Amino acid sequence: METTVRKNFIYELIDRDNETGRFEGRVHTRFPPEPNGYLHIGHATSIILNSTIAKHYNGKFNLRFDDTNPAKEEQEYVDSIVADVRWLGGDFEDRLFFASDYFQQMYDWAMALVKKGKAFVCDLKADEVSRLRGAPGTPGQESPYRGRSIEENVDLFTRMKNGEFPDGSRTLRAKIDMAHPNINMRDPVMYRILHAEHHRQGNKWCVYPMYDWAHGLEDSLEKITHSICTLEFEDHRPLYDWFLDQLGIYHPQQIEFARRTLGNTVTSKRKLLELVKTGRVEGWDDPRMPTVAGFRRRGYTAGALRAFCDEVGISKVPGVSDIWVLENAIRGELNRTAPRAMAVLKPVKVVIDNYPEGQAEEMTVLNNPEDPAAGSRKVPFTRELYIEQDDFKEVPPKKYFRMTPGQEVRLRSAYIVKCVGVDKDASGNVTAVHCTYDPATRGGDAPDGRKIKGTIHWVSARHAFPAKVRLYDALFTVREPEDVPEGEDYKKNLNPNSLEVVEKALLEPSLKDAAAGTRWQFERLGYFFADPKDSRPGAPVFNRTVTLRDAWAKIEQKTA
Repeated sequence: METTVRKNFIYELIDRDNETGRFEGRVHTRFPPEPNGYLHIGHATSIILNSTIAKHYNGKFNLRFDDTNPAKEEQEYVDSIVADVRWLGGDFEDRLFFASDYFQQMYDWAMALVKKGKAFVCDLKADEVSRLRGAPGTPGQESPYRGRSIEENVDLFTRMKNGEFPDGSRTLRAKIDMAHPNINMRDPVMYRILHAEHHRQGNKWCVYPMYDWAHGLEDSLEKITHSICTLEFEDHRPLYDWFLDQLGIYHPQQIEFARRTLGNTVTSKRKLLELVKTGRVEGWDDPRMPTVAGFRRRGYTAGALRAFCDEVGISKVPGVSDIWVLENAIRGELNRTAPRAMAVLKPVKVVIDNYPEGQAEEMTVLNNPEDPAAGSRKVPFTRELYIEQDDFKEVPPKKYFRMTPGQEVRLRSAYIVKCVGVDKDASGNVTAVHCTYDPATRGGDAPDGRKIKGTIHWVSARHAFPAKVRLYDALFTVREPEDVPEGEDYKKNLNPNSLEVVEKALLEPSLKDAAAGTRWQFERLGYFFADPKDSRPGAPVFNRTVTLRDAWAKIEQKTA
């Protein structure tokens, strides 16, 4: 069944191909990550784009690992990527592939180009190759080894494969045109020597293909129709096409779209790895990280990430997506689906002086006002309660409608109370707030119709239980943290307040049985997720997914 999608220029190109009969009407896409780190929000965009296109056209979607650099790749990354792609809804069925499975075919094709005089073994070091390539508008210089005979190149490339030469001593380069206006076409490197153990191939190979050589061959072998990648590969497309044309093999169509980065974070794998290794975050799945694993552990849903990607769209113009767009995506979903509960993060005690000592009542509280089918629950109410410190001001500012001396306030689904006094310690700090309650207002409404402007949440001091709660904020203090002057470190923009841990928040008793991986709205505080890693039966640990209201727009207006 055809899915409903927001079409973009890529769909238009595919529609045109289908109209002309190119690829016999097939649509086959792929997501080709390198297993050298965890996936981030940019990868999520690509997964969602490619898998959604395949589904829309009743086509196929592959997951293929570009595992051509054993020095940086690990099985841990492979496992995490498979889990992330599946979680995001990328249905690759049984089509899980690895570039390393094609190494022999790639080598054979490279040898075919050598025998055609289209590739040669070069002894220049990497810095010499780079220097002789020239610059835009300035032709490069040919390698002194470019004129080697076919027989010598066949012999040397064979010996490279057999491990006879040290790392970096030789490369295999395509023989194209050192004066080509596109620098990527100036005799690019196809293979380098690397004596390193591969996570799948072990020590079988001593030469490894470069991405530009491997990329198109992998697409061809898998009969991909539309090879969708980011815009930095647009200048590499002529090389993609050249290799396939020289070999005379099946030829997919490469299409590029622009990256969209996420504000207040970084998406460079190198920088994310640096944050992990230097202990700036607690791991790849730290809820502050822009990784798919981090979002999942923070409590985001796959549906919210898909909604975000649909909202920001696909284009040819690079840009930065504000973090509030992503937050609004999960906020909208959780408002409809998350059950409510009461929790107090920074407590102050309230004593209701005229409430009977020792008495306890059960108040009926709605689980989700947005969902009538969610029903209600019972919450215990007693003489001594806890409320948030911010919900009491002895000297209130203007338009403060919460608890303050002489002012009535509604306790959520319970009673209307009035502050009549406070207890303080020797330093003048408030240790308890004294109130009286109106017994006629059970349920929170006044029968005489008097208007109560403030409503606050609470928990029973006798029944509340302590739990660890983590409050997350943006990882960086600025929208584009990598935009720093030359010589300065992007890490200077790290947010020192990106994590606040409340060791003993006080929660209503129903939350004690919250299962790991469940989502809740703590009334008036935000949406929270029972951490699947640290929660234990009867002892949940909660991560704040997002606040109830968007504060970013106001911040941006003030700083604009």
